[in-house]
Amino acid sequence: MIIANPIYDVVFKRLMENERIARFFISTLLDETVVDLTIKPQEHTLLPRVEDMNEEMIASLSKQLLERLSISVFRVDFIATVKTEEGEYKKVLIEIQKAKNALDLMRFRTYLAEHYRTEDEVEIDGCKVKTPLPIVTIYMLGFEIKEIEAIAIKVKRDYWDMINRQTLATKSSFVEALTHDSYIIQIPRIQGNTKTKLEQLLSIFEQKYFINEKGILKEYNFPVMNEVVNEMISILVYVGADEKLRKAIEDEQDAYRLLEVMAENRRKELEKVIREKDETIKENTKTIKENVKTIKEKDKTIKENAKTIQKKDETIAELLARVTELEKRAWVNG
Repeated sequence: MIIANPIYDVVFKRLMENERIARFFISTLLDETVVDLTIKPQEHTLLPRVEDMNEEMIASLSKQLLERLSISVFRVDFIATVKTEEGEYKKVLIEIQKAKNALDLMRFRTYLAEHYRTEDEVEIDGCKVKTPLPIVTIYMLGFEIKEIEAIAIKVKRDYWDMINRQTLATKSSFVEALTHDSYIIQIPRIQGNTKTKLEQLLSIFEQKYFINEKGILKEYNFPVMNEVVNEMISILVYVGADEKLRKAIEDEQDAYRLLEVMAENRRKELEKVIREKDETIKENTKTIKENVKTIKEKDKTIKENAKTIQKKDETIAELLARVTELEKRAWVNG
């Protein structure tokens, strides 16, 4: 069957706005039961600077494309009540982010800083109080982490007693609010296996079997053994067949390409500035060396002149002494 590629914001957003799919997506990645979920979709905007675009680029932008261009990276947040392996219930803030390249690292850190300031109502001893929630981050990467070949990575924290050198079984809400677990999916590494529930979920994101050069539509021919995965595929089939949604994906593609061109132009400009500064530094260094050499030569000349003057002073002193001696003799012989 032909489905839309879910790596695009337009498509991924359509999936994550479905509460049943979002619940399945999160619970499958976390390998924990999500018993309650509140969806808080957000699109973080990062407007391009005018100085990053030349006149030709600005003229080529339609109003719709400019709107798409203002969307840099898609993120969606959830407030979830999760049932842990130990049977406990905890309320957590879950943040899902998609990014195309590693340059989004600083943006990830910025969002985390925002979330560490976020409070939500929880029930403690029968009273509702506002408190910071533990954070779980899920990163859907459109690029590969060179050092790690694993498709799905779980970064989990342990409490370690440094004195007794052992893992602690108990956890603290204070510590949980200051630290977080992370899940990282390397989309380009997905191989389309469907043995486990997680592999079935990730197989949808596999970046192969495209039927067009743009990478918008692809064939999905794996057996579907999960009801929610089947629902996801149905949505992707619909998005792939809808001309209006396909046009939105194409606009997103064009916007990202333009952002990449702008970023490349900015990179070249910065490299030029760095080269020019390096040349200036080299020229200044050369000038300084020449000035040092000139100063050394002048110092040598001054020393030689001082030596000559000293010799002259010594000669004059000798002559004066002889004159004085002659004058004494003349007076004695008077």
